[in-house]
Amino acid sequence: MLSKRVIPCLDVRDGKLTKGIKFKGNVDIGDPVETARLYYEAGADELVFYDITASSEGRGIMLDVVDKVAREIFIPFSVGGGISTVEDMRAVLLAGAEKISVNSAAVKNPDIISQGAAAFGSQCVVVGMDVKKVPVSKEIPSGYEIVIHGGRKAMGLDAIDWAKTVEALGAGEICCNSIDADGAKTGYELTLTRLICEAVTIPVIASGGAGNPDHMADAVTTGKASAALIASIVHYGEYTIKQCKDHMAARGVKVRSVW
Repeated sequence: MLSKRVIPCLDVRDGKLTKGIKFKGNVDIGDPVETARLYYEAGADELVFYDITASSEGRGIMLDVVDKVAREIFIPFSVGGGISTVEDMRAVLLAGAEKISVNSAAVKNPDIISQGAAAFGSQCVVVGMDVKKVPVSKEIPSGYEIVIHGGRKAMGLDAIDWAKTVEALGAGEICCNSIDADGAKTGYELTLTRLICEAVTIPVIASGGAGNPDHMADAVTTGKASAALIASIVHYGEYTIKQCKDHMAARGVKVRSVW
């Protein structure tokens, strides 16, 4: 069995680490560069960095912050927000990231997935999916709809269908984020996570809702995810990464040890 990954997520706004609930009410809580270094030293398997307003503000990502983070950590580092062209992807990789995460841009222009995979390899291309639970309909048969621009725009696109599409286009990984669960700390949306994991063969990161290590263990067992994305519970010092991993290991989950 491959080890399940624990991945802290750094949402960045105006160069500062920020956190909200269900994509609303964000408050600044620290310095992303210092926080990235601390999480690396604490045993994180990877880091995810999102410039959360780049897409909605129609601007590029803050490459200077990407560069500073990359100089502090020596684990895989995924960057998203405001990436809409292969040139943007190249700039982010040259700034020090190992992976590029595309979300809104991929929904609007799916070709960027195949173009990025062709240019840099599928292992570099992560597709982020922001998903809301909606009534089942002919258009959304799973009851889970893709939304973009930080949850502000519904796309009439079924999340399960979209997951299959991005895999076919060459994505190497999916990060599935439930907006309904985001920041609420009541647990991941396990039904959504499992449906996505069962629909594709590429790794899926569960995102949105972690309130304790049990939720993380649930995401990679019941939810079948390859990794659990966390934010609030480590940002606010409720749990350390080591505590999370120790608890997951006690639940029978294989994780990379933290010494």
